[in-house]
Amino acid sequence: MGRAGSTSQGNEKKMDLGDLIKPEGIIASLKAKSKKQVLHDLSHKAGELTGLDERVIFETLLQRERLGSTGLGRGIAIPHGKPAGLTRITCLFARLETPIDFDATDGEPVELVFLLLAPEDAGADHLKALARISRLLRDPLAIEKLKGSRERTALHAVLTEPATPQ
Repeated sequence: MGRAGSTSQGNEKKMDLGDLIKPEGIIASLKAKSKKQVLHDLSHKAGELTGLDERVIFETLLQRERLGSTGLGRGIAIPHGKPAGLTRITCLFARLETPIDFDATDGEPVELVFLLLAPEDAGADHLKALARISRLLRDPLAIEKLKGSRERTALHAVLTEPATPQ
């Protein structure tokens, strides 16, 4: 599969978060008291945006969490999965009103949550999306902006800034 030759999307080789996270997929202040509630609330929102049954999404996320927490550390979690019936990669972002225990690797409570859902046959695109989120999260300034922003438009602006080369 070559990089060149595709005219349907001029920027196919480089995935941008702006392609993945739409403004309606951003929750500026999620009021959740537990990891399970975060996953439930995000599953509900993802169901609205994708047309999938929120229970299917929720069960997919719970199964993934049983393998090990998706709490990465530094207040960040990236729950992800491949629910049956999904046709395109979907990403949501939530800033939690109050940080919660997410069984993160560093034991720190989580405040920023990226939900990444991919079709069962997504293959490399799923990994590209995870890599793009990871690239953003390596930028301490971006993390501070995300933690400090209280409005959807401000969060969307930070999330969709072009990737800075590392």
